[in-house]
Amino acid sequence: MTTDRADEPPQGGTDPERATFLELFFDLVYVFALLQVGHRLIEDVGSKGHVLVEGGQTLLLLLAVWLVWTYSAWATSTFDPRRPVVQAKVVATMFGSLVMAVAAPKAFDEQAMLFAGAYVATQLGRPLILAVGFHDKAKQILAVRVLFWFSITAVPWITGALLTPGPRAVLWAVALAIDYTVAPLGWPMPGLGRTGSAEWTISGDHVGERYRLLFLIALGDLILETGIAFSETDTSAGPSAAFVVSFLTTVLLWRIYFFRAGELITAAIAAAPYPSRLARSAAYTHLLILAGTVATAVGYRLVIAHPFGPTDPAWIGVILGGPALFLL
Repeated sequence: MTTDRADEPPQGGTDPERATFLELFFDLVYVFALLQVGHRLIEDVGSKGHVLVEGGQTLLLLLAVWLVWTYSAWATSTFDPRRPVVQAKVVATMFGSLVMAVAAPKAFDEQAMLFAGAYVATQLGRPLILAVGFHDKAKQILAVRVLFWFSITAVPWITGALLTPGPRAVLWAVALAIDYTVAPLGWPMPGLGRTGSAEWTISGDHVGERYRLLFLIALGDLILETGIAFSETDTSAGPSAAFVVSFLTTVLLWRIYFFRAGELITAAIAAAPYPSRLARSAAYTHLLILAGTVATAVGYRLVIAHPFGPTDPAWIGVILGGPALFLL
């Protein structure tokens, strides 16, 4: 077990290696967020316009939503989540995530500034709260490094929100590319260098459990999409068969993950020479899993609503590509 949180934990409370109830409460926002991203993807594949362009925009939104969750999970696996300052961080991030989810369907239309502003405020506010609220110098420097880089990418985020959808997508893609790249590089900063894997201490048990719990949230999205889609159609043979297949597919995804990767992740991170390095790697792996799950949920809706007849190529890509991406 790797237990190396910042500062000593307060007296009482639950096991600091387990996710707190506040973190579970925080994850509920992502039920709504994944539904919003999924519904936007449904509109993309059903659009008569440029499916690849619109699908790429939806992917950018998913990347942004995922990065907010990832940095929050890393923070509560580095700093003791039972401390009031960390709890304040979780609540603030929860609100920012909710605003992003609300704005996601129209983030490339009239709610671009709302989405970008919520993202920037959340990503800047988290390290600022942690840098001010803790006295551990190493942890403060880590928070300052993260704050430095999100301050830089705030510029293309806000600037992009002021432009038309095409240039906006380019600037947001550049910002996300930087946001995703600087973590593996150790958030290098002039005068401070970079944070090495040995310097960034993280609770392997805790972050592993956070990944597993988020996948449960993603499975909940599959159940919701299956139920909603079936409730909106008739109960004839076609939709009913698609409903049963969708449910059984969800069970298979649960079993594949939790009886292999999900079972091993905590022990793997805890046993790694540098747990933080494997925790970062797991974040990118779970991004693919999450994207595959969202696409699979969209595929459920399409198959249940249209079990027969000609199938649009974009639909085939989503219906088959979602499970394939998950398995990959």
